Amino acid sequence: MSTRSFSLSTWEPQLRALLRIVVAFLFLQHATAKLFGVPHVEMFDGLQLMSLLGVAGMIELVGGTLVLIGLLTRPAAFVLSGEMAFAYFMGHASSGHVLSPLLNHGESAVLFCFVFLYLAAAGPGAWSVDGARSTSST
Repeated sequence: MSTRSFSLSTWEPQLRALLRIVVAFLFLQHATAKLFGVPHVEMFDGLQLMSLLGVAGMIELVGGTLVLIGLLTRPAAFVLSGEMAFAYFMGHASSGHVLSPLLNHGESAVLFCFVFLYLAAAGPGAWSVDGARSTSST
């Protein structure tokens, strides 16, 4: 056995990138459901592009794509975090049970909000266009 201790912290950039990629992929499904009907979600049938949900879908599509590939990750994640805070308070908390997302069906909005806030502060991790651009310019 090696005398060096095993530590997950050595894998932190890769694990952060994996979190970024998986969360952005899941988030993009909300955008594509709203804008393209894939996957089909009945409540988005006939969605108007210039409605609140339509604009949210456009923000999610652009921001989710940027976060997924790791381009302009910090500002994109910050905007998406704010969008999810807005979505929680406008769409979920307004129906009651402000402090209980389980009861107002806002768990995913809260989780997306805080994961994006973390990525805005911590950066994209490994495997990002941001990282490739910074290493190629040095």
